[in-house]
Amino acid sequence: MTAATPHKTANPYENAIQQLDRALRYLEVSPGLADFLRRPRCEYTVNFPVRMDNGDIRMFTGYRVQHSIARGPAKGGIRYHPMVSMDEVRALAMWMTWKCAVVNLPYGGAKGGIIVDPRELSPGELERMTRRFAYELTPIIGPEKDIPAPDVNTGPQTMAWIMDTYSMVTGEPAPGVVTGKPITLGGSLGRVEATGRGVMYTTVRALRHLEIPVKGARVVVQGFGNVGSVAAYLLQDEGAKVIAISDVSGGLVNLDGIDVRDALAYAKAHGNLVQGYPKAKPISNEELLELECEVLVPAALENQITAANAGNIKARVIAEGANGPTTPDADDILASKGIMVIPDILCNAGGVTVSYLEWVQDRQRFFWTEQEINTRLEHIMNESFYAVLDIARNMKVDMRTAAYILAVQRVVDVAQLRGFYP
Repeated sequence: MTAATPHKTANPYENAIQQLDRALRYLEVSPGLADFLRRPRCEYTVNFPVRMDNGDIRMFTGYRVQHSIARGPAKGGIRYHPMVSMDEVRALAMWMTWKCAVVNLPYGGAKGGIIVDPRELSPGELERMTRRFAYELTPIIGPEKDIPAPDVNTGPQTMAWIMDTYSMVTGEPAPGVVTGKPITLGGSLGRVEATGRGVMYTTVRALRHLEIPVKGARVVVQGFGNVGSVAAYLLQDEGAKVIAISDVSGGLVNLDGIDVRDALAYAKAHGNLVQGYPKAKPISNEELLELECEVLVPAALENQITAANAGNIKARVIAEGANGPTTPDADDILASKGIMVIPDILCNAGGVTVSYLEWVQDRQRFFWTEQEINTRLEHIMNESFYAVLDIARNMKVDMRTAAYILAVQRVVDVAQLRGFYP
């Protein structure tokens, strides 16, 4: 198994429903309103043609799901991956609703994706595919309707193509239609590091709460993309010791510590893969997840920690850099072992938080410094962490359930105030 291989038996949408239902046990929500929360408001499937470099036409399938717009415009990333499915996108859209609510952003949740391995496409083919998908989404996205962002295998260039396509179709510049753009096109300083930085902020708070010294704390990071690598070197900057990392090429371990920035430079020089890094030994993904450490950061894909391996996890803190890396049955096992899980809807909310700040800057045409962005991000992440921790303590529940209680209640409050039209 590679570092980013999900377990096929776990349906992410069923997991998302289970997580919601656990929180609903603690809330006074009518059956009809509970059913409203479980169902996406809009599911969009498009099958579209793209001309390949050799002149052939190839068909692609893409999805966009809006789970909720109760608290504001839908917000969520677009991913390119061969394993993208409607159920995965449904789950991710629902998680985005709770993620935005738990950090109190005025957004609902959405997600999108295309079934594709982008490594198989040339830059020109990737651009044409992205632009055609953006054109197909034009009726449902917009700065006040649904605002995409980068996700797995997408980034600032992808967002630039989407923004340009949308602007050409609508006939007016629309920098606020996406976030995660290049700085020169209205992107925000600090956005690239934002998700990993949020992981670092919440992890440091968790360690301090548990009275575990940050300095020397052993960290294992599964997934060495934008989230995992940034979280790794920022935790290292705080004094932690990163002892293992992994990506799709495999895992590496060095119990004396890995220089994360050095490993990142090696990966960039070798096809963005850590395989072959000479200052650490190879390790399988299964072994990596079960290493003895203070902090485990799963930052790959969904369903990495399951009932099959949760009993072997030896971390004191699991900081979920990825969306949905832990299944509900694994949560029960981890809780019984006293492992604190910083849930994805809190832990990796730094990305959507700075996306919100980017959107605000675009709408007002006024931009802040990177220090101002990071200060605002730290304030929001800290407030959210302690709000969730207070609920966990007062209601004697785990951190994930506490985060869901907070988020779902905020959505319920707004839905009840707004009512249901007509």
